[in-house]
Amino acid sequence: MTGAGGHIEGFETPMHRSLAEPILLGGAPRAIAIVNGTIAAALGLGLQEWIAGLVLWALGHTVAVFAAKRDPDFAPVLARHLRQKGHLAC
Repeated sequence: MTGAGGHIEGFETPMHRSLAEPILLGGAPRAIAIVNGTIAAALGLGLQEWIAGLVLWALGHTVAVFAAKRDPDFAPVLARHLRQKGHLAC
């Protein structure tokens, strides 16, 4: 009745790795990497501040990669945290 590992036969299915792993772009969450690159490109190309655009991109991407290494779902958690009100505020 019970298969290897305590699973019930007929009630298990293989799951593809892409369904369980977060979507990252260069080590950072995809949405954050796209927004960061777009803002850096607007600063570098639109305002012609090349160095500031490169510094903003490198700094933003580095911070996003370090945060994603700690918790790949940090962006939704941060958004939910900012949206909730403090109930026990002094």
